[in-house]
Amino acid sequence: MVGAIYRKSAWDAKVTAARLLTDLTALLPNMTLRMTARTPGLVAMETMTKQVLDGAGVSTIQYPFYLAFARETYRKQAIQEISGESLALWAAIMMAKWVSRGLASPVLTAIRTDVFSIAAPIV
Repeated sequence: MVGAIYRKSAWDAKVTAARLLTDLTALLPNMTLRMTARTPGLVAMETMTKQVLDGAGVSTIQYPFYLAFARETYRKQAIQEISGESLALWAAIMMAKWVSRGLASPVLTAIRTDVFSIAAPIV
């Protein structure tokens, strides 16, 4: 029990409103720059994904799940800068994950190819 009490008191000492304000104030300019730089690409990707979904006749209630796949792919491609066969293999794994959750493989394939220009992996 002493361990739990010590951990709580150490956490209370570290997490104060003044310290959080100082830390976040220092981080805010870079956070703003990153968000400003990434938002146009993210919005364009989501718009293209919605166009693919609309063309495939996907019900709007399923949009959030397909958009989650698209955002995962965007993060790997644009932010983590993974490309080539590594990205293709990763996309195949993510497609299998989302198909197991009930999404349609042809629609995921259309998002992969039409929005992100990722070819099928060479197996």
